[in-house]
Amino acid sequence: MTDSDSYMICTAPRSGSTLLCRLLAETGVAGRPASYFHEPSLAEWTRRLGVEPEAAASERDVVGACIQAARSQGRSDNGVFGLRLQRPSFAFFFSRLALVHPGASSERDRFESVFGRTLFIHLSRTDKVEQAVSCLKAEQTGLWHVAADGSDVERIGPPREPEYDGEALQAWVDAMTGYDRDWNRWFASEAIEPVRVTYDHLSRDPQGVVRRILDSLGLDPAAAGHVAPSLRKMADDTNQAWVTRFRAERIVA
Repeated sequence: MTDSDSYMICTAPRSGSTLLCRLLAETGVAGRPASYFHEPSLAEWTRRLGVEPEAAASERDVVGACIQAARSQGRSDNGVFGLRLQRPSFAFFFSRLALVHPGASSERDRFESVFGRTLFIHLSRTDKVEQAVSCLKAEQTGLWHVAADGSDVERIGPPREPEYDGEALQAWVDAMTGYDRDWNRWFASEAIEPVRVTYDHLSRDPQGVVRRILDSLGLDPAAAGHVAPSLRKMADDTNQAWVTRFRAERIVA
């Protein structure tokens, strides 16, 4: 028996969450975590989850159907459910969850009334400048993830050459700093002590991170023994040049 029925990876873009989700799914015992509720749109939820609501269905009914579909898709055979929630998706997700369980005393209680006993994992990236560079470069090039063999895994725009933009980088740094701050404020307000994982630790010791999460879930950490990263780090000389230039410009300013 596990200590938790589910877990939620609380994160922000370019923190290593896609890698972590793949590793946890690969264990075979830690659910199939994904961003099932990523877009702030019920239409996108139904499309993503393959839900076909009746024309007369209420919003509450549609949300309930989406939750059931996500639970089915995100569970491993032992019943453990995994969810990744990016901070920009937070407000819409919890506002819709309130339609299904309006009487809950807190957002944590509301989540657990739907998904059971939950382990909360805070995955963050310490270096916000590197995170911002990664975001801007992916945004510009359209390429967000690359397989270990170098092939495209996720491309959401036409290829183009990246161009340095200091103002855009500052906006990303501010956004990422805010996402971490908002997560930490939420943990404090909900009396949550999350398992904390950093991008650097995940990159350096992926199996060790997965073992720690499995142990926290009450699962056998040995299930992490066969997992291996299927994604390649995308940082290159361009990333380093942008990081160096941005820091130099901010110091001068």
